[in-house]
Amino acid sequence: MSRAPKPQNDEDLPRADQAPGAPHPRETAQIFGQDQAEQDFLTAFNSDRLHHGWLLTGPQGIGKATLAWRIARFLLATPPAEDGLFGAPPPVTSLSIDPDHPVSHRIHALAEPGLAPITRSYNDKGKLRDQIVVDDIRKLNRFFGLSATEGGRRVVIVDAADDMNTSAANALLKMLEEPPARTTILLISHQPSRLLPTIRSRCRTLRLGPLSPEDMQSALAQAGADLPENTEHLAALAAGSVGAALRLLNLGGLKIYAELIQILDTMPRLDRQRAMALAEAAAQRGAAEKFELLLTLVEVSLARLARTGATGKPPLPEAANGESAVLARLAADPQRGRAWADLSAEATARARHGQAVNLDPASLVLDTVFKMQDTASR
Repeated sequence: MSRAPKPQNDEDLPRADQAPGAPHPRETAQIFGQDQAEQDFLTAFNSDRLHHGWLLTGPQGIGKATLAWRIARFLLATPPAEDGLFGAPPPVTSLSIDPDHPVSHRIHALAEPGLAPITRSYNDKGKLRDQIVVDDIRKLNRFFGLSATEGGRRVVIVDAADDMNTSAANALLKMLEEPPARTTILLISHQPSRLLPTIRSRCRTLRLGPLSPEDMQSALAQAGADLPENTEHLAALAAGSVGAALRLLNLGGLKIYAELIQILDTMPRLDRQRAMALAEAAAQRGAAEKFELLLTLVEVSLARLARTGATGKPPLPEAANGESAVLARLAADPQRGRAWADLSAEATARARHGQAVNLDPASLVLDTVFKMQDTASR
């Protein structure tokens, strides 16, 4: 007997549009480092030529979803302006809406009738799908059929549009081609190249960039994260992404990367005992997230080695104590940099393939480390 589908708004369940350990974007009071994107939207709004489709792009974890919910709150709380006795009203200068506004309260409670968030849903066995399916998009037909709320606006947030399967993407395309009146569709995309070209062409793009170390610290403080002593290491590994930074903090990523640099420092001889310990930690029961993070950090270390060889100097800031000296020794010239770049492509493909076919995590880690040792010895 199959279980009933789990409701997506149940706070006890993981949400596809919420990073582990972080508040949901609808609960994030302030956005940092994205003033230009916000201003670009306000310019369009004030010109009274607001496009019906918006594509919010940029690396994962930099605030795209926070901006989307901020735009939704603003649109639903701001009725269309009408010329008064003294002409047009002054232009709006901020997307900020009072937290005590009724729309703010309804959005926080996921009870705003003018807003439809679309994410990966749960199937009939209570498992979170790995794609946004066509039924998720078809729900919008009923949403569009309801009476308009305050101000006559409706807002749709699709997070992430990259997750749509082909049928879902085609269904959304029809809505973008013939959008209902006073409807704004906000598509969040980490990799817009994965979207249908026809979807991209029917949207106006808002490009968001990585956060500066200062903005990232402010965003992490807002999320209630405990910052490490050396925030430069976190900034280097997170590459301006608050989502990546939270993942690193929650899974001990700074310590894992520091250990990886220490193992690299023993090459080409290689401290096999330390390498075995790293591999065994990745293979522990329930350590799937840490294993995935380790693979990502190996890719980061190889990329930074390749960059060191290509540019003649290690990237700054350091991502671990003593990293610069290790990178400079192992990638002392462009030829060695190319060797590390070649290994990066090969090792990443091998590790991801092994992961896909459920090979032993410890074996995958050791295989990668031995190939790093081989490259270091050449």
